[in-house]
Amino acid sequence: VQVVESGGGSVQAGGSLRLSCAASGFSVVNRCMAWFRQAPGTERELVAHIGRFGGSTDADSLNGRFTISRDSAKNILYLEMNTVKPEDTAMYYCGATRVGWKSCPTASPWYNYWGQGTQVTVST
Repeated sequence: VQVVESGGGSVQAGGSLRLSCAASGFSVVNRCMAWFRQAPGTERELVAHIGRFGGSTDADSLNGRFTISRDSAKNILYLEMNTVKPEDTAMYYCGATRVGWKSCPTASPWYNYWGQGTQVTVST
């Protein structure tokens, strides 16, 4: 099982980024997949998750700026980030649960597989 995030970098406020999460050893379709982020000195927080039936949810505080999606053929999870703000600066992690969840959990301990993260830095 392997999870590898990519696509992070430095961007100016108001810009866009697309993060990718390539999974191997399991399917991104038949389980809950999520993006979390963690800034220094803070806890890991949910950004968005998507369930096995395709319904997706992003954190209320994002006001629809971010969109989670997946490509079943490539087995990749994405996070489209638009109108980014300096407070979006953080390490972004892709997480996956084991199969069986009907509703996706929002807390990180319920996610079993993690990548090393990709850093996003938003400047003014």
